[in-house]
Formats: sequence, C-alpha cells, structure tokens
Amino acid sequence: MNLSDLRGKVAVVGVGQAGLGEARGFTEQEILTRAAMNAIKDAGLQLKDIDGITTCSSLSSMWVMPVIEYLGIRPTFIDSTMIGGSSYVAHLLPAIHALNSGQCNAVLVCYGSTQRTAEFNRAELTRVRKVMDPQPYETPYEPPMPLSAYALAAQRHMHQYGTTRKQLAEVAVAARKWAQLNPEAVMRGPLSIDDVVNARPVAEPFTVRDCCMVSDGAGAFVLTRADRAKDLAKKPVYVLGNATACWNRQISSMEDLTVTAASESGRRCFDMAGYSAKDAQLAMLYDAFTINTILFLEDLGFCAKGEGGAFVDDGAIAPGGKLAVNTNGGGLSCVHPGMYGVFLMIEAVRQLRGECGERQIANPQLAVVHGNGGTLSSQSTAVLGTEQTL
Repeated sequence: MNLSDLRGKVAVVGVGQAGLGEARGFTEQEILTRAAMNAIKDAGLQLKDIDGITTCSSLSSMWVMPVIEYLGIRPTFIDSTMIGGSSYVAHLLPAIHALNSGQCNAVLVCYGSTQRTAEFNRAELTRVRKVMDPQPYETPYEPPMPLSAYALAAQRHMHQYGTTRKQLAEVAVAARKWAQLNPEAVMRGPLSIDDVVNARPVAEPFTVRDCCMVSDGAGAFVLTRADRAKDLAKKPVYVLGNATACWNRQISSMEDLTVTAASESGRRCFDMAGYSAKDAQLAMLYDAFTINTILFLEDLGFCAKGEGGAFVDDGAIAPGGKLAVNTNGGGLSCVHPGMYGVFLMIEAVRQLRGECGERQIANPQLAVVHGNGGTLSSQSTAVLGTEQTL
C-alpha cells in the first residue's frame, strides 16, 4: 500500500467548537468536552461510538490520559504527538492509518485551552519552559519568543524580496474583514492598514496587530472511514492528502529564513491528493503572525517565492478577493488559544459543507489546510475535498 491508496478513504463527519474568546469559570477539560460533544452530535454519533482519540497540549505532556479519563472512553487508537500548533493537522495521517487498518472506527480529534482566563503566572510559565524546552542557541539571550523569531523572518523577507510594511498589514486587515462576517470571531471591530502600522510596536517590523491574539477556546472534529461517512448526519468532507515536515526547532537553525518546511509538507501532500495549491478555492493557513500567511502562500505554491507580498496586496485575500484565505478571521482575529490548528480544520469543513452563512464562499470543492508549530518549525499540510473531488 502507498499513500495514494489512502486518498479519500477517510472523511471528517462532524465538527464542534466551544468557549471561544473567554471561558471564565470553565477549565480546559470542560470546554474541550463541550467541543467534543458538539462534534460527535454534529456527526450523528454518540460518545460510545468513539474508539480513537488524538489530542495534545502545550501545558501537559500527558494530556491525552486525563482527557480519556474525563470523557470516560476506552479507545483502541491513541495519538498524543505534540509538535506545536500544527499538531491537529499532523494527527490526520496516523488516524487515517488506524481507521483503514481496522484498529478503530471513529476518531475524535480534540483540543481545549483557557490560556486567556486561566489562573497561572505567565512569568513563571516562561521560566519553566526555559528549563523544559531550552533552545541552546537562543534561550541564553532571552529573546521574547515566539514574537522575535517571526519578526526576524519578516525582516529577512522584506530585505530579500522587497516585501513592504503595507503588505504585512494587508494580511491582518483581510483577516479582520473575514472576522467581521463571522459571529463567532473574537475581534470584529474595524481595522485599517494605518491602524495596523501605527499600533503599539512590539518587535520590528511588527506591531501588536501583526500578532495573533491570546484567547480561550476548544475545537474538535470526528473522522470515520469514507464508506461509513456516507450514512452519517452531515455531508462528508474527505481527506485527500496529508503530510508533515520538520527541519528545525530553533529559528536560528533554519537554512533560509524565507523558506519553511511547508515547501516539503505541501509537495508531499499534493502528491498524495493529486491536486495542486492552485486548484483550491480556500486556503486555511496558520496565521500566528502576518508573515506566516505570506510565507505559506509561497511555500505551498499559491505563488512563487518572493511574490507573497504582492499576492496579498490590495485586499486580494479578503472577502471578494482572488483567493479566500482564513475565512473565519484566523488566529489574528477569530481565535487563538495557544495552538490553533484544529480551528483551521473546522473552518475548512464548514466551508466545504456550505455552512458559513455571510462569509460562505461560492461553491467550494477543494480546501488547503496548513498548520505551523514552534517558530516556523513543524509544518503540516492537508487537502480536503467534497465528493466531487474524489
């Protein structure tokens, strides 16, 4: 068997969210469970049908075990791989293998975090991470991470390719325009190019509006084999391809600050799916910072290297533009509770099912989902499609 044999053999059959923005009075477990139950109900299944699970957390190395305990399930497939924000896209392929081998029949992918409202000392958390996850060529200098790493990549891209400050701001403005069409988005107020450029500086060339928010939130989706998916409650969305790549942990170990491992994960994913980036009507790209969207548009093949700035100019990725990108508002304006990858999947599924209301794009058949982890470290790409793309 090769990867192309697994193309379209598994589908997303249910999605759910909970606790977006601020979930005061609730724990991570509680909002995760609410999102999970919403996804299971959306699929027309019951909790007793779930026999596979994937989940992870940046704050707990053994997160999957208390989640299993809290849900009261006994799964035959468990994956708790933690590679940062891309994890919930990277979890797809192991789940596909488990489903197709018969190891399990329904996999719940779930995440929850109360990083905005939880009662913990952020300074203490930073000190703990210096001990638990030290970066030998960076930690001793105490840069404000991950902010300074992404700012470094942005500066290099601007120097090397002439990308402008306005073009970075275009990414944030486009995300906000999509968020204004999404009643679940956290940040929906007006935002202009000048607002982004003139906001509080945080790390050259970024202002605070170039950076994702810190919010609470939980998301989940359910996977089954494609033959079973046809009999469930909602229109199946098929996983046509998935691949993950990691070239570095520290940004100082990147060979080229303008080329990420998305160039590898994208190529392998598109080979599996039998499509290219330019076949997609929707791109859900992990926008922890404005430079991310530009880098991933290039590395995934939506445009050539160095042309990402021009690609996003003049509202090209905003509503009514040439490519729909991050239609929920992204990590910049919709939600970002520590790790964002699961929400990329949820929005892509909803768009392909035609459930997005005012922000719904016209007749989408194919979506590219791309997750990013660490400081431009782990990269995971997925291609999702409707029945017409099989």
